[in-house]
Amino acid sequence: MTDTSGPLNGIRVLDLSRVLAGPYCTMVLGDLGADVIKIENPNGGDDTRGWGPTFIEGESTYYLCTNRNKRSVAIDLASPEGQRTIRELAKKCDVVVENFRPMALQRYGLDYESLREVRPDLIYCSVSGYGRTSPLANRAGYDYVVQAEAGLMSITGEPNGEPMKVGVAVADLFTGMYAVQAILAAIIARNNDGQGQLIDLALFDCQLAMLANVASATLVSGEEPKRFGNAHASVVPYQVLPTRDSEIVLAVGNDRQFKLLCEEVLERPDIAKDPRYATNRDRLVHRETLIDLLNEVLRQRDSAEWQQRLAKTGIPTGTVRTVGAALASPEAQARNMVCTVNHPKAGVLKLVSSPIRMSGTPVRDPSPPPLLGEHTEEVLQQLLNR
Repeated sequence: MTDTSGPLNGIRVLDLSRVLAGPYCTMVLGDLGADVIKIENPNGGDDTRGWGPTFIEGESTYYLCTNRNKRSVAIDLASPEGQRTIRELAKKCDVVVENFRPMALQRYGLDYESLREVRPDLIYCSVSGYGRTSPLANRAGYDYVVQAEAGLMSITGEPNGEPMKVGVAVADLFTGMYAVQAILAAIIARNNDGQGQLIDLALFDCQLAMLANVASATLVSGEEPKRFGNAHASVVPYQVLPTRDSEIVLAVGNDRQFKLLCEEVLERPDIAKDPRYATNRDRLVHRETLIDLLNEVLRQRDSAEWQQRLAKTGIPTGTVRTVGAALASPEAQARNMVCTVNHPKAGVLKLVSSPIRMSGTPVRDPSPPPLLGEHTEEVLQQLLNR
């Protein structure tokens, strides 16, 4: 990897993580210019290499989605030789990211306390399910379980249906993003005081933090929040609604917008004048009757026509797209949110681009997710003269 661009150029990351939270963090660091050295077990590598569907030329798209801008080095951490090699590499790295169970790396002499002996200013980011000080510290962390235990599933799904997980592993992704923030903050702190530090991040903690206003309302009121499906707990109408040919998302954020909706879009000023719907507080009380009425009116025209009418008023609205339609949309194309890389096995490969846009220090051009052990010889020769 010869690209030396990006705001983190000169920072080297030793990536001992696998699956999603840790690899997502290190991919973002790589996008920002860090030299990310991904350590993988020679026997199979990152777990996600075998996760499908979908595969392209034997490469899992799950693995491909979160491992660009890295170099893969195949090392057996369970072997004394592998452990010695990792310690030598740690001397040359600024950051270590890992998501092993607490005692695993300690047994290998690769925990924070051990590695800081060879690199005193090391920034060591430890990602786990519940945190190193939790009574559940030794339990494996799985996104699905954390979505359940940290409250997210209880507020997701239809009001009378079963609790639902989100369609992607958001607890993992939230944690990966928090890890990026913490590592960047630790780098700034080290620039100021010369000290490294341990970062202890838990999927459970990060998911709780991302409950945001729902968590604060629960703490203040003492009441458990309800599930509202595609509706909003505090704003009405703010949900998916049916038209004659499909569905639209309608997000009416205040009373002024509601009046515009009724008078200019729906051509039903009588709805706005109805005292049951005059204010958002009133609409919350009479949610069911209002939504039934809106359903009846919206089913009289096609989605495209409603979208045109809504656009003239500035009321937030959108169509419910498939993933493929979203990736192919003019908005995605205008922002270059799909990039291509030349993969050694898959050929020209499409990936989702980094969403970060920086005018002075832009993210680096993406390099393809590496094959297992693709850069072992290169890295060991470059850093350890082997």
